[in-house]
Amino acid sequence: MNKNLVNKILITIGFLFIYRLLAYVPVPGVDTAVIASFFDSHQSDALGLFNMFSGNAVQRLSIISLGIMPYITASIIMELLAATFPTLGQMKKERDGMVKYMQIIRYATIVITIIQAIGVSVGLQSLTGPTGNSAILADHTTFIMLSAVSMLAGTMLLMWIGEQITQSGIGNGISLIIFAGIVSAIPRAIGQTIEMVNTGAMSFITVIAILALILTTVGIIIYVELGERRVPITYAKKTMMQNQNKRVMNYIPIKVNLAGVIPVIFASAILMFPMTVLSSSTNPAIQAIADYLNPNSYFFNFLTFVFVVFFAFFYASITFNAKDIADNLKRQGGFIPGIRTGDATREFLNETASRLTFTGALYLGLVATLPFMIIKGMGVPFFFGGTAVLIVVQVALDTMRKIEAQIYMSKYETLSAVGL
Repeated sequence: MNKNLVNKILITIGFLFIYRLLAYVPVPGVDTAVIASFFDSHQSDALGLFNMFSGNAVQRLSIISLGIMPYITASIIMELLAATFPTLGQMKKERDGMVKYMQIIRYATIVITIIQAIGVSVGLQSLTGPTGNSAILADHTTFIMLSAVSMLAGTMLLMWIGEQITQSGIGNGISLIIFAGIVSAIPRAIGQTIEMVNTGAMSFITVIAILALILTTVGIIIYVELGERRVPITYAKKTMMQNQNKRVMNYIPIKVNLAGVIPVIFASAILMFPMTVLSSSTNPAIQAIADYLNPNSYFFNFLTFVFVVFFAFFYASITFNAKDIADNLKRQGGFIPGIRTGDATREFLNETASRLTFTGALYLGLVATLPFMIIKGMGVPFFFGGTAVLIVVQVALDTMRKIEAQIYMSKYETLSAVGL
């Protein structure tokens, strides 16, 4: 392993360590004991899901309680707008335009963060502990201002950390932050499970069933993530020494899951935004809507499935450009056996990618919803469903690929340097 890769890994670990430290910095003017006791009784609902993605930062009402989700929400909005308005889409493709595009996302992140922070602050005003003491230790107006500024600063710090990991670390900064938040909650979940087994609240057979479900889910994810359709490509190459025409075979790999982990993260961000805002209201009608958006409800899991499938198709259409591939093949003298170059190749690649994306979208939707529904039927009191497993495994696989690519690149540079 070369020194450059070691430095990137150390930089990534260092920034993730800073992220975990920020999870222990509370918003000024709150009684953290009251908030912790409140979240202990809401581990399996919407707040439990939100707390899991933040790495238990919400339970401590940390300055990074909102996590990186406001940034992801802003990115989703911009992606949808770029796909709708050609001018914005063209801006994204240009180098200078991309800078403006990212700047707009940052401004949108600020607006979304402030809205969510105010929603959380207002909701905490009615929160009291077991002895009747309020969760807020300061004046309500002052607290709203303090919490809004603190959470905004925390989210901006996370956004900056994610960008630094992407630029100077091993990449995938935003995904790694979410990964670290979910993984940090695993020891607590294991501790709760052991305690429940010791007290008789959960049988040992149930624990074995949960482990089997998790391992099965991980196996399915790895199997599908490594699956791809290899479209054969033929290049006509003239070998002068043998004075005869030969063909060099190659292929285009098209993954079953072209969109990766992005649809699951996008779907979670979209569903978390209304949950955060609606949870602050005491209106019965709004509370009824919030109940429908509870992760324990079948309606929430139905929405998760729909959003995951939608974003799988949407993101795959952005990442896989059949026209560019067909044009590059034509310029390089390559073609798919039995398929004419140009439009016919583009249509064939689009059709192939669409079939694979349909399978990949169904796989993502089922993995994101089905395991949690099964675990819910077992009576497990904490939120750790397929969404968490999917994100953890996919980010881990993608990170391993990037590290392997860095290792291969360093070996190639070493061989080039010695003239081999």
